[in-house]
Amino acid sequence: MVTSRKPYPSDVSDAEWALVAPYLTLLPEACGQRTHPLKEVFNGLRYIMKTGAPWRWMPNDLPPWEIVYQQAQRWLRAGCFEALAEDLSTVLRLAAGRPAQPSAAIIDSRTLRSTPESGARAGYDGAKRKKGSKLHMAVDTLGHLLALHVTPASDDDRSQVGRMAQAIQAATDESVDIAFVDQGYTGQRAATAAAEHGIELELVKLPQAKRGFVLLPRRWVVERSFAWATRFRRLVKDYERCAATLADLHLVAFVCIMLKNAAIRRPGGGA
Repeated sequence: MVTSRKPYPSDVSDAEWALVAPYLTLLPEACGQRTHPLKEVFNGLRYIMKTGAPWRWMPNDLPPWEIVYQQAQRWLRAGCFEALAEDLSTVLRLAAGRPAQPSAAIIDSRTLRSTPESGARAGYDGAKRKKGSKLHMAVDTLGHLLALHVTPASDDDRSQVGRMAQAIQAATDESVDIAFVDQGYTGQRAATAAAEHGIELELVKLPQAKRGFVLLPRRWVVERSFAWATRFRRLVKDYERCAATLADLHLVAFVCIMLKNAAIRRPGGGA
């Protein structure tokens, strides 16, 4: 079925869809249960992500919000976006002349303010003076997602190092041997937790005589990745009732970012 609606800026391009379709096609295209094209369902998910609109405010010329939400849950539970993130990261690393698997990672966290939907599980981050949720994230040296999870903002970064290190090694076939971190990860507790998974933490400190904005070696990469995520208005604050949903939507966002870059690098894709 071909749509005749006017396109939205959030719509997936043909080049991007050619890359993503094999991962999202859980059933044959001719399956009798399907009433909406998968491409349009994916466009609905991207619309919600980019605009930050509530699910029930899905435009009438896209599939019904219930269809998009339910299909998104199927994709997430089937691990479609995890597989996409891993494969797209490998493709982009090879295209940049890097090894398929990284040997270094950058770990950091970002606190998102709570909303009435997420307030019941929010915590208070004294350093940032925010009540909300904390997104713990690891990226490679190109800024591509390796691992993430969400906790209340009151959880300190050191307590999450072991879980992050384990997730990093699971995503990279245990190829990472060093992770760059900031001063929130100091102490023997964090170093020991990372070492148990074969990762050495390297602290990147601020200059003692800091004046104005300072671009820190290595550390700027993860900060840029956090900035990429804020291009998706749904991720500017924590609008989700469940922490797992917030993590899932960040995964989808980073897949969309990598998908765009991979489509550009494809033969005939524009670069």
